[in-house]
Amino acid sequence: MTAMIDTSYLPTFATFEETRRHRLQRLAAAFRLFGKFGFDEGIAGHITVRDPEYLDQFWVNPFGMNFKHIRVSDLVRLDHDGNLTHGDALVNRAAFAIHSQVHAARPDIIAAAHSHSLYGKAFSSLGRDLDPLTQDACAFYGDHVVFRDYTGVVNDTSEGKRIGEALGNKKAAILQNHGLLTTGFSVDEACWSFITMERTCQAQLLAEAAGNPIKIGHDVATLTHSQVGSPIACYISFQPLYEAITREQPDLFE
Repeated sequence: MTAMIDTSYLPTFATFEETRRHRLQRLAAAFRLFGKFGFDEGIAGHITVRDPEYLDQFWVNPFGMNFKHIRVSDLVRLDHDGNLTHGDALVNRAAFAIHSQVHAARPDIIAAAHSHSLYGKAFSSLGRDLDPLTQDACAFYGDHVVFRDYTGVVNDTSEGKRIGEALGNKKAAILQNHGLLTTGFSVDEACWSFITMERTCQAQLLAEAAGNPIKIGHDVATLTHSQVGSPIACYISFQPLYEAITREQPDLFE
């Protein structure tokens, strides 16, 4: 059973429409950040956010649109059966297969992010957990899993279901031979977790290429996780990125 998480730090709104608008603005900004950081790889990658009114539906990027161009008005919504309920664009089959099942398995989460970022997919080929080598890495200490059942492009919801089950109550997964998946109680948290997880993969690959890195001990890593890996810490860490990208690319609000 998933533990109750205090989300009182999240902004609240009077109507579903206001809440929806807020989430979609965050989602569009997250895509722009993924594009800016080079997390796009052709048609691969997707970020989703649960609709505040229709809880069995989620918003996602249209198939084939570059992350760098996505606006609020481009986002589409579909239900867990794959029916498009808002918008008329095509949707990435893998996005539906993975995210519908993750959202179904974790009714507590609001958002999920997955992309084929360079260091994440490189690290995923090792089939192992991230080590607590740095303060930032401790954000994932005891809070991620490795999903080892790679069977090719995820076109079937059965694999998405296995990913959701493997994730359990953790916030992130390393999909072996594939890439990273992060979740959150807000788009802000899911997006920040992905960005810092990608950089954590990079840091570990660099450290291990240079020598034998020293791990942070269990007690300190656990303490540090509570300081830098909590939902509120991830939410706060996203805010400077959101401010920067919205000032730089205000057309994302269209």
